[in-house]
Amino acid sequence: MKLYYCETLNPRKVCALARYLNSPVEFVHVDLRSGAHRKPDFLAINPNGKVPVLQDGDLVLWESNAIMCHLAKQAKSDLWPEDERQIEVMRWLYWDANHFSRYGGALYFENLVKPALGMGAPDEIAVKRATDFFHIFAGILDAHLKGRDFLVGDRLSLADFATAVSLPYAGGAKLPLEPYAEIRRWHAGLEKLPAWQKPFG
Repeated sequence: MKLYYCETLNPRKVCALARYLNSPVEFVHVDLRSGAHRKPDFLAINPNGKVPVLQDGDLVLWESNAIMCHLAKQAKSDLWPEDERQIEVMRWLYWDANHFSRYGGALYFENLVKPALGMGAPDEIAVKRATDFFHIFAGILDAHLKGRDFLVGDRLSLADFATAVSLPYAGGAKLPLEPYAEIRRWHAGLEKLPAWQKPFG
């Protein structure tokens, strides 16, 4: 299997999972600065021009959550459960993509990506909007995590890998985590995992 990635949010969770599962993947770095993701050979495997992408034989998968599900299934891992918890994991994957990481990702883009790529200063209106929404959904997540070590049941799942993906960048992205002790506690648990600490090797 080949896993195409760069050092950004969505590839991070997939790379962390692949390392956690010790998946037999070859990590292939895609240089976004040079525009490698827009070249014909890459667009042939992902017409969206984005990473991550997984090639597993004749199967080509894009979209990070789908790739995580595939890797967990290939590894016969309970991180993608086959019991009633699967629906709960799916719920959090959708919730995160549409809410928590959506606005955490917006802050990551404005405060980290734009300066790094010389795209100018953060858009103050975009930052305020993302911060306001981040507070709404961080409050929901914080309340859910009270008394829990993991998002679903009593075990680590794909939901944890997905929902926490912006948190390692909290400082630079200026994620307003101070009011959310449960989120900080939960993420501290994930940070004990070597694969989460160093997903890119």
